[in-house]
Amino acid sequence: MLFSKKGYLGATTKEIAKKAGVAELTVFRHFSSKERLFEEMIKSYSFLPALKGLLPELKDLEYIDALSAIAKKYLERLSERRELIKIMQSEMHLYPAKVKIIQHNFVDEMIRTLASYFREVHARGTLRDFDPELASRAFFGMFFSFFNAQQLFLPKGAKNSDAAGVIREYVGIFVRGTVK
Repeated sequence: MLFSKKGYLGATTKEIAKKAGVAELTVFRHFSSKERLFEEMIKSYSFLPALKGLLPELKDLEYIDALSAIAKKYLERLSERRELIKIMQSEMHLYPAKVKIIQHNFVDEMIRTLASYFREVHARGTLRDFDPELASRAFFGMFFSFFNAQQLFLPKGAKNSDAAGVIREYVGIFVRGTVK
């Protein structure tokens, strides 16, 4: 994926078309703009499809186990997309307004998706009252912060923390703060 290697700003539609083995005009027939192509890439390669696919599988799991599964899958997806995330973080302040809106919309949809899970569990009487969107931001934020520290900013040769242990601790803290 060219966006992962060159970023949004560095990847041209001409290069993208060449890599795909099509004419640049063909790219624009399928995607009306570079922004639209980027949006489709984000939708396909982000955590959102994995989260939506995972939620139905979590209905019968204990709350702590469901959150652990979400966290594990989220960290896996972040690690798989490490290079793309690194580039996006470095050039984000330079993005045109349309691209920033695409990113914000994607994050908001991910937040709403997890919030819907919290609402379902709350309806079963398991959770105390809290703002599900804010809780979703906190949940993802904990793990994104861990990912940043481990994958992007850890000095060479430094010891990585055990992801399974971090998931256990973070989820435990989160669960204790949200259950009745």
